[in-house]
Amino acid sequence: MNGLSNAAKAAQQEIFGPVVTAIPFEDEAHAIALANATNFGLAGAVWTADVGRAHRMADAVRAGTFWINSYKAIHVSSPFGGSLSSGFGRSSRTDALMEYTSAKSVWLDSAPKPRIAFGYVS
Repeated sequence: MNGLSNAAKAAQQEIFGPVVTAIPFEDEAHAIALANATNFGLAGAVWTADVGRAHRMADAVRAGTFWINSYKAIHVSSPFGGSLSSGFGRSSRTDALMEYTSAKSVWLDSAPKPRIAFGYVS
């Protein structure tokens, strides 16, 4: 297919398969705008020799995971997950364990006469 714009279905849907869309851009700001013009944000990547540009892109692109000069390099010690409509939470690392837990505070004053019956402890 030739001549797709960023509004094309292939650029706006989260497709899991061997699909690549290549959309031309004018400059760094335009590339960021194109990358962020979607409801999805699972992952992104940039290939560049400019370290400053790499960090600016990683900061500006709304994605749960961002690679610089590589793609799909993952490790279980690093949280993985999306943003926006690309899923909930993170897999891997302790972040994933937190998805299966719920914090709860339980206070017990075992004194015969409680020091504070109601209110904040100072």
